[in-house]
Amino acid sequence: MYTFFLVVEIVVSILLTIVVLMQASKGGGLAGSFGGANIGTVFGVRRTSDFLSKTTTILATLFIVLALFINLVVLPKGDRVTPSVIQSQAPPSGALPPAQPLTVPPQPQQ
Repeated sequence: MYTFFLVVEIVVSILLTIVVLMQASKGGGLAGSFGGANIGTVFGVRRTSDFLSKTTTILATLFIVLALFINLVVLPKGDRVTPSVIQSQAPPSGALPPAQPLTVPPQPQQ
């Protein structure tokens, strides 16, 4: 179940990236590199802008909702306590000996 939702999240993120890159910015953007410059001939320039804006909004909302859903519902709970890699390792053999208490030498009397 977790793997399925994770794959869907990755696909949505890739689609969101592509749609954002296809939108023409004021300077042309990367739309020409991905064929976004010719998409205006299919829908018309005004309708293409509306379509890409709505698609971006839908995909971004879906991305956020899926991320929250995976984190709150699907992600395995923290019932199992597994130590970290650092905690599971034995101390190194060349470890320093325990510190000795600091003693103040007696002051010579005058």
